[in-house]
Amino acid sequence: MSRRGRTPLALGALTLAAGLALTACGSGDADTDAGGGTPQVKVGEAFIPAPASGDMAAGFFVVHNGGAADTLTSVSSEIAGEVTLHTTEDGVMKEQGSFAVPAHGELDFERGGNHLMFENLKKRPKEGEKVAVELHFAESGTVKVDFPVKAATYNPTSHASH
Repeated sequence: MSRRGRTPLALGALTLAAGLALTACGSGDADTDAGGGTPQVKVGEAFIPAPASGDMAAGFFVVHNGGAADTLTSVSSEIAGEVTLHTTEDGVMKEQGSFAVPAHGELDFERGGNHLMFENLKKRPKEGEKVAVELHFAESGTVKVDFPVKAATYNPTSHASH
């Protein structure tokens, strides 16, 4: 009779151990699976170099993602008629419809690479000001960021290490 009492308990312990093993495997998969978990995007190192003239300005920043993959789909700002996403390859600037934000990684927008173009400026931003910008992500929704306007020649050292 005591043997019967142990069998369901042993079976329960085995089932629990198997479930924990599967859960451990599942959490490892979520780290590399674009569909697992949720994105955790944070934006840093944002700036706009003060434009010397004209009705356009560039913008740079880094998206830090501590979760699942996401996509930057568009950007908007009240200072510009339109904000477009661009990449630069072999010295040629090309407009992009969106940018993938890797799971547990970074998406860099830096001089000579990915960047924003603020087009049809309603007001030329001046050094020392801040420009309100909205980054629109497929999964994370809208992230509002104040981009400080820096000297036209400003280039952050943190991007040099990427």
